[in-house]
Amino acid sequence: MRFTLRQIGVFVAVARHESVSRAAEELSLSQSATSTALAELERHYETQLFDRLGKTLRLNELGQALLPQAIELIERAAAMESVLEGRAGYGRLRIGATLTIGNYLATLIVADFLKRHPESTVQLTVHNTSTIVDQVARHELDLGLIEGSCRHPELVVEPWVADELVVFCSPGHALARQGSATLAELAAESWIVREPGSGTRETLDQALRHDHWPLRVRLELEHTEAIKRAVEFGLGIGCISRLALREAFRRGSLVAIKTPELDLRRHFHFLWQRRKFQTAGMREFLALCRAMTAGIARSDQIEWSFIP
Repeated sequence: MRFTLRQIGVFVAVARHESVSRAAEELSLSQSATSTALAELERHYETQLFDRLGKTLRLNELGQALLPQAIELIERAAAMESVLEGRAGYGRLRIGATLTIGNYLATLIVADFLKRHPESTVQLTVHNTSTIVDQVARHELDLGLIEGSCRHPELVVEPWVADELVVFCSPGHALARQGSATLAELAAESWIVREPGSGTRETLDQALRHDHWPLRVRLELEHTEAIKRAVEFGLGIGCISRLALREAFRRGSLVAIKTPELDLRRHFHFLWQRRKFQTAGMREFLALCRAMTAGIARSDQIEWSFIP
């Protein structure tokens, strides 16, 4: 073979960052050594893997075809090195989760994973659905846990567990005493909602797609806890996952509003690169996710004490 693992590692880092300087920082190499390694790889095969746009390098068609195989090679080499050095664990796992999953489920699964495999490390990133999809597509994450939809052609999307949004208000709100609301009544209220690009907002917008009364959005917030506080303070009504509201409903600090005209059901999903090598760490993490929800009909029925 005319390439080295170092050259392949440099290619992957440059592809991820679209910058030689940022790739050099990640690899703890000089910028000159990084440029040389990439240039040697291209020279050996008399080809180019990137389109040069000023200081930005964008993968060309050949580079895009090579990248999944290059990532798999680096990951397999790292796994082999761990075995040869007698190290246990699964190395580093990069997980991305959307806010509801990240705040209420993913941290518990990560804790279980690290308890079982203490020599492994996990990087957990929490963002909205569109950001997680983009990061998985760009090979910045090994695995995504999302609550919105994904139609990216390069990604595998697998259902995990059912979830449901619920409209809610403060205990002193008129709808709390009423217990339910029609679409016309909901349209008359001020709303505190998630931002566009989030799975929660997508589900709500989809449920209202045939409604002729657009919502009066008073406030858009990126965090479910902030939405809960704003609704508690009487700024309006909200709509987020039952999972995120379970304890608030139990305490009575927030009240569910029945909305028989709205279908607010959805699914949480797993997400990974279609051509990506699925490491042992990824398989173990997915197995723990599935074990957490085994026999569960909906996310808010999960018992927090599932960790042994």
